[in-house]
Amino acid sequence: MLVRRYVVQGRVQGVGFRWYVLREAAELGLHGWVRNTLDGRVETLAAGTEQQHEALHARLQRGSRGSRVDAITVLDEPETAAAALQEFQIEGAW
Repeated sequence: MLVRRYVVQGRVQGVGFRWYVLREAAELGLHGWVRNTLDGRVETLAAGTEQQHEALHARLQRGSRGSRVDAITVLDEPETAAAALQEFQIEGAW
């Protein structure tokens, strides 16, 4: 199980980007979360296989309708972080 953090820059807040990530990640069978950051980016922590991560990265790059993705930073996280991740969700949405 690979755990990766994705930090997406561009026009990604206020355009349904988190909901897009939620739908795409759940469809791929990933566990984790997505949230807005205070500096206007969107951060995602996801656990899954290499193939699932490759697919997620491609979908993040494509973005939701109305979004514009300028850059994605990808960081590997310790595999032990996967134990705390559940079904994919939006953090801080409620």
